[in-house]
Amino acid sequence: MAKLYFSYSAMNAGKSTSLLQVAHNYGEQGMETYLLTADLDNRCGETGKIVSRIGADKSADTFTADTDLYAKISKAAEQSEIKAVLIDEAQWLSHVQVWQLARVVDEMILPVMCYGLRTDFQGKLFSGSETLLAIADELREIRNICHCGRKASMNLRVDSNGKAVNEGPQNKIGGNESYQAMCRKHWSEAFVKSCPS
Repeated sequence: MAKLYFSYSAMNAGKSTSLLQVAHNYGEQGMETYLLTADLDNRCGETGKIVSRIGADKSADTFTADTDLYAKISKAAEQSEIKAVLIDEAQWLSHVQVWQLARVVDEMILPVMCYGLRTDFQGKLFSGSETLLAIADELREIRNICHCGRKASMNLRVDSNGKAVNEGPQNKIGGNESYQAMCRKHWSEAFVKSCPS
């Protein structure tokens, strides 16, 4: 039975690595997957590529805020025998797009596995994550650790000097130079210290 999955975590926990491993596992069984990632993500210098921090990568189709994912996946399924849909950077999906993915699961009977951040650098839910948390059939937390050894569940945005940032756009692309995964306690301490007095 097909399901809508949401695997979420803080930054640098291995979401893309997990996605690529799932794609590899399907491929080893002779089953094709359809990979999608946000057009916003150009960290590797180009869009349309899912790249893990351990060096693995794979080409993917892209989506924007206006993409009709049901139509896009339907068209891809007409051209080849897709057995699963894997989506990286799922936090950037819109509310409507998550419901389109649910429709893919329910009507096309295809499993859809989404990987993304739960919250932004201010501790607020992303739109895609909020809707996935509400309607996904199965939720999976991918764990990361804070510098103190506790579970990292928050994303601290930092400037070029490593100081915490508490204002700015929600969708700012970056890696280790821009974000640190932290436990709630240490995130709160750093975030509050960065607030103007």
